[in-house]
Amino acid sequence: MSAVHGNAPPIDAMLARLLALHPKRIDLSLDRIKRICAALGHPERHLPPVIHVAGTNGKGSSIAFMRAILEAAGKRVHVYTSPNLVRLNERFRIGKTGGGTFVSDAELAEALAECEAKNGEAPITVFEIETAAAFLLFSHNPADVLLLEVGLGGRLDATNVIERPIASVITKLSLDHRDFLGDTIVQIAAEKAGILKRDVPAVTVAQPREALAVIERQAARMRSPLSIAGEDWTATEERGRLVYQDGAGLLDLPAPKLYGRHQYENAGAAIAALRVSGLKLPAAAFEAGMTRVEWPARMQRLSYGKLVDLAPPESELWLDGGHNVDGGQAIAAALADLEERVSRPLVLIVGMLSTKDSSGFLKNFSGLTRRVIAVPIHQDKAIPAGELADIAANVGIPSLARDSLEGALTAAGRLGLEPAPRILITGSLYLAGEVLAANGTPPQ
Repeated sequence: MSAVHGNAPPIDAMLARLLALHPKRIDLSLDRIKRICAALGHPERHLPPVIHVAGTNGKGSSIAFMRAILEAAGKRVHVYTSPNLVRLNERFRIGKTGGGTFVSDAELAEALAECEAKNGEAPITVFEIETAAAFLLFSHNPADVLLLEVGLGGRLDATNVIERPIASVITKLSLDHRDFLGDTIVQIAAEKAGILKRDVPAVTVAQPREALAVIERQAARMRSPLSIAGEDWTATEERGRLVYQDGAGLLDLPAPKLYGRHQYENAGAAIAALRVSGLKLPAAAFEAGMTRVEWPARMQRLSYGKLVDLAPPESELWLDGGHNVDGGQAIAAALADLEERVSRPLVLIVGMLSTKDSSGFLKNFSGLTRRVIAVPIHQDKAIPAGELADIAANVGIPSLARDSLEGALTAAGRLGLEPAPRILITGSLYLAGEVLAANGTPPQ
């Protein structure tokens, strides 16, 4: 599931060789990751305390909140997330005092080379090699906490070789990756709940009733103390602030810097996880974390760059990598809130993969957007722009297709909308990566 643009040539060449070893991009199993970890001397056993995060939507945002809070408390925080947006290095944040940095090209190439050498010619997926490289990098660099995001599912994900995290987190579940995880929310919940470990505290946001029942049963089997949103903790918006409450007390915090109602829940999951983990953090760190948090391509306002310069004068340009039905619902709610504050006609520039429910995603914006402008994504399984425009038309949204982001922005300017439009580019994290690269504003 790699979206690599502009990496150093040795890294690109290595990934190409690894793809040839095991061309199947996704093959869920723990056998190969266990084998390579053993060959590497078990770096996964020499890591800082781990908080392990699974879910369909909100994993990255919850991790971003935890990192901001922990760093505000002076902690060194390693972070492993996926996919990357512009460069592979974004997946590996090395914790340092005063804030971490993405791994350097040289360090990443060295770790990948060591993994490749130890693996030999044995079959392995690229994600498994990347995960092994992450464990190697994190084991060589001291830190206080490792925030570890599941790549896909949970039970058989390569990250699930971690035997004893200090907390497990399950963010919002919805139907996605059905070809790997199952066709029902119950099947998907069972895969995600596979990260729960014996006697390790766990946190979940509010879930569909049948999904929560699966998580509760697995937590009971593992004797994992489970904190459930709405029962054991709450995170609500009150008078423009985030009010968090659990058995340990109340926190009255600034509104999350990440925009959208759904970010209150993601922030709540982050706070709950840190509170159950046993890490002792001052209230001031939670306050600072809400205002310092950064997470690109999640309702991100682009205020400068090459694409911003091409947008219609006086318009707003936003970016969100949402790509499934529930993600679209969260984006649509955020856009409705923006419309209430400052009214502008809305234009969506959308690119999607054929593996996603594009019709269900776009239905969220019917009646909200004036136009969908479909664009291609330079990935396998991308929906051709003309086909995506037809899908938008079929759910009742006027649409057109253009062959590039630049062409789409020009087309948005020719719609003659008054006042100048609010433009959101959305539908895929791969597209979001292309946007940030073309705009000249990659993640830092």
